[in-house]
Amino acid sequence: MQRDLGARTRAAALVAITALFATPAIAQPPAKPDPAPPKTIVLVHGAFADGSSWDRVVPLLLAKGYNVIAVHEPLSSLADDVAATTRAIEQAPGDVVLVGHSYGGVVITEAGNHDKVKALVYVAAFAPDAGESASDLGKGKAPAPWRQKLKVDSGGYAWLPVESVLGDFVQDLPAAEAKVIAAKQGPISAKNFDAKVTTAAWKTKPSYYLRAEQDRIIDPAGQAATAKRMNANLTSIKSAHVPMMSKPKEVAAVIISAATAPTVSKR
Repeated sequence: MQRDLGARTRAAALVAITALFATPAIAQPPAKPDPAPPKTIVLVHGAFADGSSWDRVVPLLLAKGYNVIAVHEPLSSLADDVAATTRAIEQAPGDVVLVGHSYGGVVITEAGNHDKVKALVYVAAFAPDAGESASDLGKGKAPAPWRQKLKVDSGGYAWLPVESVLGDFVQDLPAAEAKVIAAKQGPISAKNFDAKVTTAAWKTKPSYYLRAEQDRIIDPAGQAATAKRMNANLTSIKSAHVPMMSKPKEVAAVIISAATAPTVSKR
């Protein structure tokens, strides 16, 4: 009897000691979902240019933590340029803010219908409606001087002569720099200006327009009218046709404004 009592006492002590040193279960907080990647800014250049026309804007956007892709369009047809832009949109991490300069505005008007595109930014750009082309937007008006100087080669590609680049395209840049831009220009198939948009993304996506007040390629008054028709958020700056080269900080500010604004459909 005494031995049984001693055994029970030792067993109880062992249980107490085990409980004393046992590690209590700790409730784990629910796992947090991975943060969404930052928006990607996809930059689409205009005619007579390539992706390097955004070189002064790209570092400013990267410094703010955005992913950035500058598209190099073939400028061989509107369909080819839209396809090149769509490939960039598809590989972009996260939501996309799609930016187009000049003729690039026609491209983003079509490519911007992609589901990943949350906002559109037009920089001194054409913004046709469905069934319209860039050329249609100038109907009934006297042709701009640069159009009369345009050169078209044997393959049907249009070039700006050096004097047009210096006097009409980037007249607010030093002549030495403008000559480099003329040397690097990307000729565009002349038929691209007559290619019509199928579906205008700006009718359903939030849109921003940067108007170049000293533009000699696209009439500044026409730019203001385009922004009004689009119901776009309008910013005007004193710049020639390529403000991303002469006023990169102002251009980046408009793009960042579009990237940080709440996404509200126009539907």
